[in-house]
Amino acid sequence: MNWIKKVFKGCAHKSSEGHYHGHYAEDRQFYAPSGSGDAWREHENEEIDRAIALSLLEESQKGRRVKDDKSQLEDDEQLARAIQESLNFEPPPQYENVNTYQPMPVHFPTGYRICAGCNTEIGCGRFLNCLSAFWHPECFRCHACNLPISDYEFSMSGNYRFHKSCYKEQYHPKCDVCNHFISTNPAGLIEYRAHPFWMQKYCPSHEHDGTPRCCSCERMEPHDTGYVALNDGRKLCLECLDSAVMDTKQCQPLYLDIQEFYESLDMKVEQQVPLLLVERQALNDAREGEKNGHYHMPETRGLCLSEEQTVSTIRRRPRLGTGNRSMDMITEPYKLTRRCDVTAILILYGLPRLLTGSILAHEMMHAWMRLQGFRTLSQDVEEGICQVLAHMWLLTQFDSASDSNGAWTSSSSSSSRLKKGKRSQLERKLGEFFKHQIESDASPVYGDGFRAGHQAVYKYGLRNTLEHIRMTGRFPH
Repeated sequence: MNWIKKVFKGCAHKSSEGHYHGHYAEDRQFYAPSGSGDAWREHENEEIDRAIALSLLEESQKGRRVKDDKSQLEDDEQLARAIQESLNFEPPPQYENVNTYQPMPVHFPTGYRICAGCNTEIGCGRFLNCLSAFWHPECFRCHACNLPISDYEFSMSGNYRFHKSCYKEQYHPKCDVCNHFISTNPAGLIEYRAHPFWMQKYCPSHEHDGTPRCCSCERMEPHDTGYVALNDGRKLCLECLDSAVMDTKQCQPLYLDIQEFYESLDMKVEQQVPLLLVERQALNDAREGEKNGHYHMPETRGLCLSEEQTVSTIRRRPRLGTGNRSMDMITEPYKLTRRCDVTAILILYGLPRLLTGSILAHEMMHAWMRLQGFRTLSQDVEEGICQVLAHMWLLTQFDSASDSNGAWTSSSSSSSRLKKGKRSQLERKLGEFFKHQIESDASPVYGDGFRAGHQAVYKYGLRNTLEHIRMTGRFPH
């Protein structure tokens, strides 16, 4: 007797760290899944009975005879064993996972399968039994690239399916410097660094491999974007270069703007103090020539001088040459003569307009206090109140300047704000960053000094705070 062997096909569905596994099957008999174990067994009994009947009919038609009782007994035992196994067969287990795709429940008659993707009948041929549903192979698609998923393993995010490669491309962080996927550390965790303001993500190795930063906004130089190399060794990103102040003549309108800002506060600087833009080395040399002063490390960007010196200033801005290098810059010596307690204000060249202006506002406060005869102050008080003025000037450059600014001043500077016009989104972002630098400075002199001065000015007003500093040398509490 030829026995018909029936193969029950199922689908194993596993999950591990958000990855799911499924496999394809092929069925030409259109068996539909049953909702209960009894219905499953009844269906199997009918199939086995039909198979036995067909087999017996086939034997009778061919005229075969049973040769001996022993062979018949063995066949009967095999039949009984097959029937018993079919009665003990249970449907494949169902798995539940809160992150798996849950198709809409579809009720369909026995003998049909409905695709969870297109909601149509699955006919003869290959089908996919996965995520507690049936699919046409072409309907089981990646959410990212919209191509069918034919791999044995795939990834899930919420209810969305992805190729493993598409999932990595979409969710695995990339380094903003080298544009490679950020590798895992020895513990198997993805570890990277991020700028606290710009949120630029980068591999930890770039902090030690010599990758340059922009001298203004502090962002690291991406490998596919060349920063501009200034003559004194600094590098400037293209966004900061767009509004950079490059020579002394170009800085004069900004100087006038700062003077107007001080006049609006009834703090006019009576003496005409020279303003010079200089290179890094000239600024460092001038700093060495000063007897007194506290300088912001790691790099000084501005100085208020009180000694007679000869300073090398930038007369003509450099031009951009091959390889994004600045060239053909012209400098000239400038002899400072002491006519009052302030001989000049020096500012580092090549910084964006808003950063240059905030540094200039800071140094102008040093000049104003010296010309007003303020006593020698502690570093945190003098540098702190100068940072407050730099912060206030930055606020005047945007329409969104704080309304509380009026509480700080005896006269409003709103007219100064109106003359600035609208800033580009990039320049506004840079301005927010420069404000953030002042507010989040961790140094005890500039950072703590600013926060103490800001609190005093907010509480008592600028004029009362300055008068208290003149009399006591401290911020009011």
